[in-house]
Amino acid sequence: MQSTPITFDQLPTAVYELGRKVDDLTGLLKAMTSQQIPSPDRWFAIEELSEYLPGRPAVTTLYGKVQRREIPFSRNGKRLVFRQSEIDAWLQKDRVKTATELDSLAEQHLLKKSSSHKLNKQDQKGGQLL
Repeated sequence: MQSTPITFDQLPTAVYELGRKVDDLTGLLKAMTSQQIPSPDRWFAIEELSEYLPGRPAVTTLYGKVQRREIPFSRNGKRLVFRQSEIDAWLQKDRVKTATELDSLAEQHLLKKSSSHKLNKQDQKGGQLL
């Protein structure tokens, strides 16, 4: 900050500097707000959960899933409540793997199996393991 007053001749330069600083601050604010800020966990009542889930299952269907303990839930007194993060994790659990993921898993399994097979052959021949 300047401690001396700005003269009339310095005014255009001062306004330009202020504009530049405002642009810098605006850019910083946009960068900060574009970063994902974790939202607090939301709690659903069973009716809200019905609207949140894909396919919008009926409330009676959800009561059946709760009774069979197929869906994560909590009780608030007599009332059923559902935490959004637990529901999202439950939905992800049943995700179908892509062909690329399946190929990678198969390759890892075969590599692991072939390396253990080679180790067993060395043991049978009396070879020493390093």
